[in-house]
Amino acid sequence: MPVVFQIEGWRFHFYSWEGHPREPMHVHVAKAGADAKLWLWPEVHFAYNRGLSPREQRRVLQLVVEHRNEIEEAWNEFFA
Repeated sequence: MPVVFQIEGWRFHFYSWEGHPREPMHVHVAKAGADAKLWLWPEVHFAYNRGLSPREQRRVLQLVVEHRNEIEEAWNEFFA
């Protein structure tokens, strides 16, 4: 499981097996029993959310938007 980065206790990562054919670009986020998946295109949005409060959802969305380029670069490097 490639970890892109960790911020504020949140782990932003991919799974090495993302389906066949591979799913569109996205990132998984996890912290203390809560997890989510966010699509990066056409705009950043939640694919699912399990256990994140509304406040946590806003913060995670903000972090993904702020680090979108870094996430995309890591995705392209890992899955190239």
